[in-house]
Formats: sequence, structure tokens, C-alpha cells
Amino acid sequence: MKIALTSVALFALTSRSAFAFSVSKNAHAYRYKTPSAAAALFSYSSEQLGEAATESFRLKFKDEGGSTISPWHDIPLNGDGGSYNMVVEIPKMSKAKMEVATKEESNPIAQDMKKGKLRDYHGPIFWNYGCLPQTWEDPNVKHPELGCFGDDDPIDVVEIGSKALDMGSVKEVKPLGVLAMIDDGELDWKVLAIATDDPLAEEYNDIDDVPEAVKSGIREWFRWYKTPDDKPLNGFGFDEKYLDVAETKKVIEETHQAWKDLRSGKTEAGKLWTGVLSSVE
Repeated sequence: MKIALTSVALFALTSRSAFAFSVSKNAHAYRYKTPSAAAALFSYSSEQLGEAATESFRLKFKDEGGSTISPWHDIPLNGDGGSYNMVVEIPKMSKAKMEVATKEESNPIAQDMKKGKLRDYHGPIFWNYGCLPQTWEDPNVKHPELGCFGDDDPIDVVEIGSKALDMGSVKEVKPLGVLAMIDDGELDWKVLAIATDDPLAEEYNDIDDVPEAVKSGIREWFRWYKTPDDKPLNGFGFDEKYLDVAETKKVIEETHQAWKDLRSGKTEAGKLWTGVLSSVE
């Protein structure tokens, strides 16, 4: 069964790094503006294959010509005005553990599996969760201070805005801080961010602007969420403190460079699906 979920108009501008998305129906708008650039209109859509809560479920992205594109490799990292693009995998207040499938062709969104079973959180996640495209936490590189290696995934984003965002939507977010989670000995950064169109985005500009209850709630949720499966508590680097927005942007840039090295072939991809390299900005 195939269901078109999202129809998106995208303007390809004369500058290779300039994009503007406008989204129809119930999808969320994404715009990236560049002055005085001539544009030609084309579109992409997201499609659901298979039924939700089954192994066959996939959410795929296609361009105007019907060719499948990767939400990891083909959606740009940078948004407008210093923001970043978040690919939403898990809407707030839901439990299905959805993720960009980094080892599958074209990297559709699918439900994660563990020991042959579909994964669900034991309770809902209270924030929107997803990843930043065109980033990668390199498992070959040891962090100089924390002494652990990357988890082999795009960098994660916890969006703390008021709205539940649709799975598969692309949302411009403002980074506020980052938490260095240590999961089974691997470094798994969690970027705390807010959608640029959320009312609180004008008030929140750095990690100290975020209420302590929100910050501690996120940290404790990620500390404990695996324990119902008899897994140990997750730990956190840097004395369990969030790094500020300046350090967050450095972390994002490091993971973006790691992604570029991956896509160019400088770093071995292993089982990851990286697609055909056209150009890496």
C-alpha cells in the first residue's frame, strides 16, 4: 500500500546552496531564502509504504521526477538565518521508535527493530525528536575529552516547542545547547533546539534561557528510558551539563565535516548507505 503524505514545492535557486520549500496540506513549511536569485519550481513528496506499526512500514522522499531522495544526504543542513533543518522522526507524545534507516537504500524513515521485534519506548517521549541531515557521528574518531567514539548516526535533535511535528516533516530549528550522552560506551550527542516559528523562539537564544525543569527533564528521560529492558542507566559527559549554543554549533560543524568525509569516500562507509556523490558544499 502506497500513500502520498506530503506534497512539497521546492525552488532551486541559482546558488547551489539556496533552497526554499513550501509545504501543502498538513505538512510544515520550510523556507531558505537567498536575495536576487532566479528560481525554477519543482517539487518533492513523501510517501508511506506499508502499514504503520509493521516491519514493512517506510516513509520515503521523492523529487519532482519521482526519483527517491535521501532525507539524510539530500536535505540541506543549514536553514535560514543561522538555523538548521531538522528531519522529524518521532512526534512528541508518541512511542514508536522511528528513525532514518542509515543502512537502507535512500535512507527512508522506518521503525527500529531489536532482536526481531519493533521497538517502542515504554512511555511517550515528551518532545519532538529527529536528526540533523548531512551530519554523522563518526565511530572511528575518539573524542579528545570524553574518550569515546561516535554512535555511527546523524546527530539527534530534541525540539522543545509547543506543537507536535509530523513525522517526516522538515523543520527549521534554532539550536540552544547540546548534551553529551554516553550510551553503551558511545557518544550520542543530543542537540536541544526549538522551532524557529514557535512563540518561545524569541525568548530562547541560549541554554541558560531554557527552564531548568525542561533541561533536567530531558536529561533524566534519556538517562532512564532503557532501564525497563534491563539496560543500565545512560551517562553524560561534561559533568552532565549542557554545552552552550556556541559549543553546540561547533559540535554540529564537526559532525557535518564528518558527513562530508563519509560522502566523499575519505572515510569508509561500512554498511551505511551514502548514495552517489554529486557535490558536497
